[in-house]
This record gives sequence, structure tokens and C-alpha cells, in this order.
Amino acid sequence: MKKIYSFFLQHSTVMFFIIMLIVSALLSDRFYSLENITNVLRQSVPLGIVSLGLLFVILTGGIDLSVGSIMALVSVIIAIYIPDYGIFGSTIIGILCGAIIGGLAGGLISYFKVAPFVATLAMMTIARGLGLIISKGQPIFIDNDTFTDFGTGYFIGIPLPFYVLFITFLGALFVYKKTVFGRLVISIGSNETATRFAGIQVEKHKFLVYVISGIACAVAGILATTRTGVGSPVFGIGFELDAIAAVVVGGASLSGGRGTVLNTLIGVFILSIISNLMNLLNIPGYHQQVVKGGIIILAVLLESLKTKQQLSK
Repeated sequence: MKKIYSFFLQHSTVMFFIIMLIVSALLSDRFYSLENITNVLRQSVPLGIVSLGLLFVILTGGIDLSVGSIMALVSVIIAIYIPDYGIFGSTIIGILCGAIIGGLAGGLISYFKVAPFVATLAMMTIARGLGLIISKGQPIFIDNDTFTDFGTGYFIGIPLPFYVLFITFLGALFVYKKTVFGRLVISIGSNETATRFAGIQVEKHKFLVYVISGIACAVAGILATTRTGVGSPVFGIGFELDAIAAVVVGGASLSGGRGTVLNTLIGVFILSIISNLMNLLNIPGYHQQVVKGGIIILAVLLESLKTKQQLSK
């Protein structure tokens, strides 16, 4: 029994994912329909890309509350600039915007020693405010069929945006496993003081993870906009909580130093499945927030139990 308990704790994210697949099939006969599966894949894309970027921030022991606001600002920027600069030009502008906001937060945190919560909260407010100012508080409709067709299109039965998530996953996995940067990010989160004494430029690496997060948010905002065809300044409200939840459900530690790319993606799918299942069961949105909060608590408790078990060995 003790071995089973230990195995479950060590693989809690995968086990939870399998349980959710089984429960979903039992509660709704529509869950495994082709239409619903493709819908889950499509809905998981923005959350997945943001969460993969956020993972590197959390690995350093930081947090980024500005993700939803960056998505909204980039959404508005795309809608404004696409008539003049086209899809490619407006996309570059949007990604640069995300990188700049992420860089500003990273600079405050790394070089001015502002607490990540405070710095990213400020960036969250600024980005949201800029989006509202630029759009004058109104949604901006995008009249570009090529742009919107990507968000609703398919290739061999799989939504086109999902391929971007898959490429992002492979890129994040490569950086995490095969680069010095990935190893140093984990080292900073595990023991920042020791990493600094080893001669590593901790400030530079902490700055870069927030730039990465900003770029990921920009890409996610662009892909979400391709689906809706609208640049909205109120897009992504509360999205930061979903992204943090996905990373935590994936087994990452909010204190830093622990977490994996694969488990983060599984955490994204877990949240997407739960949201989808509750929609299929016609559970109201407010109730869904309570369920998500409970899931975060459960994930944190499992992580705490896992840490205690590792320390007892």
C-alpha cells in the first residue's frame, strides 16, 4: 500500500490526467466525440503557450500576474495594425510589445529588486490600461479572412493553432533539457545564493525568463485573436490564475527549482478537460471558478506531500 501511495505521489499529474479522462467519459457521452476533442485541443492552445512561458518564471521562484493583460494589449495592437502592416508586420509588433512589457517587469525584478508580485501586478495594470486607451474601451473587429481562417482552420483533422502549441512545447522542452540556460533557471530557483556565488549572472537570467513569458503571452494573444476575429481590451481577465493553476497542477513548485515542461502541458490539458466537462454538464461559470480553486489547493497539497516524502528518504 505504501508503494502504491508513493507511486501515485511521484506521478500525481499523470494519474490525475488519466482519472479525468475516465471520469469525463463516464459523466458525458459527448466528451469523446471528434467535435469535442478538437474543441478541447483548440481551447488549450492559448493557456498552453502562456503556461509554458510562465513555467520558466516559476522555476526561478518568481510569478507573473501580467499574462492576461499582455494578451489583451497584443490583441488590440494586432487589430489596429493589421490593416496597414498585414499579418506578418502586426504580428512582429505584437510580439515585440509582449517582449518589452515582460522585459520591463524582469528589469524591475532583477535589477531594482522589486518583488515579482508587485512588479508584474504593476505591468498587469499598465498593459490593461494601455489596451483600453488604445481601443477606447471598445472591441475592434478584424476584417482579414486569412488571419481568422487560421484560428478556425484544420490540418489533417487537428486545429491549426494546436500545431503552434506543439512547436512551442518542443522549443520549451529543448531549452529546459538541452541548454545551459534551462539548467541555470532551475539552479536559480533551487538556490539563488549558491548560483550567484558560482559566478552566474542571476539578474540576466531572471530578466530573460520574464521576456520569454511576455513573448509567450503575445503569441497566445495573437492565436486567441485569430479565433475570435476581435481585438478586445478586456480579453484574458483572470487568465493569469488559470496559467498559474496549470503550472502548479503540473507539479511545479511556487518556491522555484522544480517543475517540468511535459507535466506543465499535462496540467494545461487537465484544466481544459475540467472546463470542457463542466460546460458539457451545463455547470454555471461561477461554480467552475470554485472547482478550479479547489483543484489548485489539491495540487499544492499533493506537491507538499511529495516534498515531505522526498525529505524523509
